[in-house]
Amino acid sequence: MRDFKTIKQLALATSLVAGFFVTAVATAGEVEDSIAQRLTNAVPGLKISSVRESEATGLYEVQSNNGDTIYTTRDGQYLLTGDLLKVTDSGISNVSEQARAAERKRAIEEYGSDSAITFPASGEEKAVISVFTDIDCPYCRKLHHEIAQINDYGITVHYYAFPRSGPGTPSFRKYVSVWCSDDQRAAMTAAKSGKPVSDATCDNPVLAQYQLGGKIGVSGTPAIVLEDGNMIRGYVPAKSLAKGLGLL
Repeated sequence: MRDFKTIKQLALATSLVAGFFVTAVATAGEVEDSIAQRLTNAVPGLKISSVRESEATGLYEVQSNNGDTIYTTRDGQYLLTGDLLKVTDSGISNVSEQARAAERKRAIEEYGSDSAITFPASGEEKAVISVFTDIDCPYCRKLHHEIAQINDYGITVHYYAFPRSGPGTPSFRKYVSVWCSDDQRAAMTAAKSGKPVSDATCDNPVLAQYQLGGKIGVSGTPAIVLEDGNMIRGYVPAKSLAKGLGLL
């Protein structure tokens, strides 16, 4: 009888523990949902992509549709904006930027590079960069002037459209013409050299890429996204880029 009683007690204990964890998981999910709902109600137009517990105890990390990171208390009443920094044995690390990099990497991988205008590495591919570019941007043109050198370093460049002036503008239409041309790379090089490109229209991903850029926090061009999701904002000389990627 004692053995049977012990088995019943163990079964009851196991059931209670399992029930506790189910309740805890459900409660955790409810917290995230509650935060998302409260912020959405408070800020019309805000679209929240994710809510999760931050590594800083007591704070939740909220990712929004414009690439910004918000930190909030468990009840969603108090908000913090800006980067969360962490003191480590080796110095200060930017927790927020690490999270943004991971999200950029995920978003670009999910979108894919099939519709990008690609300038492949010469010979062995040693690195890949995704560049959000505006054909009329002076520093984008300066970067493209070194595209052959970049490729010679073994770097493949995927160009994504980010005409800063937005949809319906001359720069936007120019990118559409480049993308719809028979030889996209030649048209891109001509356009970035200031040469005219024949008007062309077709089904194209220019708007989708422009929106992708906004989603991952691109605000200016060129914006160079590395394979780990980290972003270099602005022009970098080809040699410096190769050194930064550990290729020299």
